[in-house]
Amino acid sequence: MNNIITDVKNLELETLKNLKNSKSNNTLKAYQSDFKDFTAFCIKNGLSSIPTQPKILAIYITHLSKTSKFSTLKRRIASISVIHKLKGHYLDTKHPIIMENLHGIKRTLGSRQIAKKPILINNLKLIVKAIDKKKVRDKALILIGFAGGFRRSELVNIDYNDLEFVPEGVKILIKRSKTDQSGEGNIKAIPYFDNQEFCPVIALKSFINVKFENLKEGKIFNLSDKSVALIIKRYAEKAGLDSTKYAGHSLRSGFATTAAEFGAEERNIMAMTGHKTTQMVRRYIHEANLFKNNALNKIKI
Repeated sequence: MNNIITDVKNLELETLKNLKNSKSNNTLKAYQSDFKDFTAFCIKNGLSSIPTQPKILAIYITHLSKTSKFSTLKRRIASISVIHKLKGHYLDTKHPIIMENLHGIKRTLGSRQIAKKPILINNLKLIVKAIDKKKVRDKALILIGFAGGFRRSELVNIDYNDLEFVPEGVKILIKRSKTDQSGEGNIKAIPYFDNQEFCPVIALKSFINVKFENLKEGKIFNLSDKSVALIIKRYAEKAGLDSTKYAGHSLRSGFATTAAEFGAEERNIMAMTGHKTTQMVRRYIHEANLFKNNALNKIKI
C-alpha cells in the first residue's frame, strides 16, 4: 500500500514537472508575475487567491479594466488559470460570470490594442544612420532583427554555433521560439542586400569578426529582450523619431508590413516570422495595403 502511495506521489511530482516544462522560462515568469499581482489584490481585499473562485476572478478583472488594455485582462486570466493547474487546482475560466463580464468590458472599452508602430524602410534607414560606426553590435542587432522578422526572445538567444554563412547570405537556426516550445527548430535564411550600408549579413559579419575574433562560442548579442527594446528606442530618438511609439516588436512588425508592401506572399512572410496562424500576418498585410488598394485611388478630382 505504501509503495502504491509513493508511486502515485512520484507520478504527481513528475506530472507537475512536465506541466512546467511545457512552457518556456520566460512564459512561466510572466505567469508568476501576473499571479503575484492577483495575489496582492486578494490579500488587500481579504479574498482567496488560490484556490480562487470565478466570482473573485471576475471582480479582479473588473478592477484591472480601469487601467489596463483588454488584451492584458485575457492574459491575466490565462496566467491565473495556469498557476492553478501547476498547483493542482481547477479554475473554471469559462464560467458565465467571467465570460459575461469580459463581454461587457469589451463592449464598453473596445478590444483593439494600441500597438507600437512598425519600423518601415525609411525609418529603418534613419535609425541605422543614427548608429555610431563603432557600435557594430547595435547595427547588426537592428538589421538582423528586422530582416529576420525576429521575436526579441529569438534574437537574444542566437548562439555563434547557430550561424552558417553561405554564398547567398546567412542561415540562422532558431532552436526554440514562442510557437515552437517543443524545440523542433527553424532556419531563417537572410540574403545579402544590394545596398551594403543596410545589409544585415555584412553588418552581422562585421560584428562577428570583432566579438568572436578568438573564442568561437557563446550568445551573439548577449542581451536581455528588454535591452533590445531600449536600444531601438534610443536610436529612434537619435534619428529624430518619437521613441515612445516604438518597441522591441517594431522590427518584427516592420519586416512583415514592409514585405507585404513589396508584394511578398502571405505564406512566405509566415515562413520567416514563424507565425502559425494567418490572423496577425493578415493584419500586417491589411496595414500595408491601406493606401495601395484604397478605393479613393479610383477617384480623380
